[in-house]
Amino acid sequence: MHSVGTVALGTSGTTAADVVAVARGNARIELSDEALAALAAAREIVDALAAKPEPVYGVSTGFGALASRHIGPDLRAQLQRNIVRSHAAGMGPRVEREVVRALMFLRLKTLCSGHTGVRPEVARTMADVLNAGITPVVHEYGSLGCSGDLAPLSHCALTLMGEGDAEGPDGVVRPAGELLAAHGISPVELREKEGLALLNGTDGMLGMLVMALADLETLYKSADVTAALTLEALLGTDKVLAPELHAIRPHPGQAASAANMLAVLAGSGLTGHHQDDAPRVQDAYSVRCAPQVAGAGRDTMAHARLVAERELAAAVDNPVVLPGGRVESNGNFHGAPVAYVLDFLAIAAADLGSIAERRTDRLLDKNRSHGLPPFLADDAGVDSGLMIAQYTQAALVGEMKRLAVPASADSIPSSAMQEDHVSMGWSAARKLRTAVDNLARIVAIELYAATRAVELREGLTPAPATRAVIEAVRKAGVEGPGPDRFLAPDLAAADAFVRTGALVAAVEPVTGALA
Repeated sequence: MHSVGTVALGTSGTTAADVVAVARGNARIELSDEALAALAAAREIVDALAAKPEPVYGVSTGFGALASRHIGPDLRAQLQRNIVRSHAAGMGPRVEREVVRALMFLRLKTLCSGHTGVRPEVARTMADVLNAGITPVVHEYGSLGCSGDLAPLSHCALTLMGEGDAEGPDGVVRPAGELLAAHGISPVELREKEGLALLNGTDGMLGMLVMALADLETLYKSADVTAALTLEALLGTDKVLAPELHAIRPHPGQAASAANMLAVLAGSGLTGHHQDDAPRVQDAYSVRCAPQVAGAGRDTMAHARLVAERELAAAVDNPVVLPGGRVESNGNFHGAPVAYVLDFLAIAAADLGSIAERRTDRLLDKNRSHGLPPFLADDAGVDSGLMIAQYTQAALVGEMKRLAVPASADSIPSSAMQEDHVSMGWSAARKLRTAVDNLARIVAIELYAATRAVELREGLTPAPATRAVIEAVRKAGVEGPGPDRFLAPDLAAADAFVRTGALVAAVEPVTGALA
């Protein structure tokens, strides 16, 4: 496990970049003196409440629909162990390592806020587990996105107790107790409120939102590049990208996408030929309206980023320790704010994939491609060219549309109707991850088709940025025009080229930084 950098956790100030650094970059976590002091101060309040005869939810009562039972001091350690064991009830495939790391880090962030009342040693142990590269086994199904991501977080808490299974830094799944011992980490013996505090947050859905936004930022820039390449390959006009046209409909995302496309097309010898052999007044919507569609998605991302930033500033737990020593029950664990934007992003991503597929189809249809060979084939009829690459793209778009159906419109009551309205935010996050993966593949297929189409425009000189893309993508193992060959490896290489950011990196030395 290679570690990159250090992230310091205080009582506040955690950023999206911190989440990505820990989840994907294995950044080391350090707890600040401020955080440790806040943890200790809040714990004193919980200890004082635990000593009183009056019942306090989460400290000296049962949970959920069982909150009416007062639990005596002799059973409280067992109560906290039991909530973790019983709630670690996930099923299905394992969740990805980066998601589990984001989930744990964000729960640790809330612990360090000083609003949860856990002891400093609990937070230290969680940091130690993350720093050791130990990843609890968390399953796909179990969270309804209300009372937080209960089952996923419980599986993580189980690891802190030295129970259940976890993956070591070598990628091998072993009993968690063995892994903790191998790294010199003592299991946590939970006390009042601590079991509840470890599993009562929106951390899984927030972690997945933060990482999806990071990926979509690259993909939206990439889609602007491929849209520009397709416009160029279709001998379209770049006049529709003029800044003054976008200024009179002042959506910031639209202006940014248009500016990116215009920068890519600067110096092209292919644009402006739309009046040549088969005059056309306007390009098709999938080309002409590319900035409007991608721009709306960008503005959706801006809203989602605002929600993520607010959630990163939050301390999500129930009950919470407030300034002055009050401990109050609340509903801040409800995932609705995060669930809505996760669904919103899936809708925008589906539409971006849809318009990219329409552009690709136009490149392949000899009746609409303005002189390109059918399916961009070398010898059409003998060769099928990219016919089935578009089928694959269409299948991906179909899946994207199904994934765009909002999870947050659903609710299934639970806990004997105590938890009678839930967010389904975890489900929204899980399907968004699939949508983001599929969007990268869709953009890669447009890239593959558009670069081939530009190369087939003999006698016309593409833009300098386009030439840079073609040179870089060919070096990356994506072959150019020619007779039919085994296509899957080319598409896989194009996919890697897009999702790693190599496409954006190829144009920016020519265009300057894309918006």
